[in-house]
Amino acid sequence: MAALNLELRDKHFPAVGDAPSKPVIGAVRLSVEPGERLAIIGPSGCGKTTLLNIIAGLDKSFAGSVRLAEGTRLAYVFQEPRLLPWRTVFDNLAVVLRDAPDATRRIAAVLGEVGLAGTEQVYASRLSLGMARRAALARAFVVQPSLLLLDEPFVSLDEPTAQRLRLLLLDLLERHRTTALFVTHALAEAIMVADRLLFLSPSPARVVSVREVPLGAAERRQPLAVEVFRTRLLAEDRQLAELLLPPAPSSPGEPVA
Repeated sequence: MAALNLELRDKHFPAVGDAPSKPVIGAVRLSVEPGERLAIIGPSGCGKTTLLNIIAGLDKSFAGSVRLAEGTRLAYVFQEPRLLPWRTVFDNLAVVLRDAPDATRRIAAVLGEVGLAGTEQVYASRLSLGMARRAALARAFVVQPSLLLLDEPFVSLDEPTAQRLRLLLLDLLERHRTTALFVTHALAEAIMVADRLLFLSPSPARVVSVREVPLGAAERRQPLAVEVFRTRLLAEDRQLAELLLPPAPSSPGEPVA
């Protein structure tokens, strides 16, 4: 049985004041198998985060259906770490375990996995951004998720830090064999993390292409191998290259959409 089946017919943001309702996502269908890692790629504002929120059950105002495998344990890593700054690292993880009898052991184990051993009593407000991102990953994995949603979790980090965290995420996904949906607008990042790439059009989003990533575990950790595949993919499909181009700057006096 698939870990996830999504059949989305339509998603609109409701009208506000004099502004009409806004179409965000069109017809999107996807299926994810257990243990698979799917990257969702598209231009900024195309509805990628909205799609994850629908899958997570955070947004129920849509036409369509979401079916998760029975017994799914879902975790979500947001664009911002969303740690409680007045609580310690331990408490930020304990809150999602709901007084599980083995909480202390599980928290210590996962903090060791993400390189934060010994930070249990450090307040979240004292963490650097990179450490806070590690803590957010730990909070997701401590619940032992069968389905993990990640919404551009390494945005706003400097590239060396982001690359270290991508490698850490790869290790965690492979060790725990977790099914994952990874949202990004960066193709190289998607290639590094995912088995399959799903490309969305500008809003209202629709699927324009689905591609397999033929790289092995070792190749994903080699920037050159990732770049060679990225270059080849864009050379083979001009539509994808145009889709991922940044928006052109507005001319002086030109209204901004």
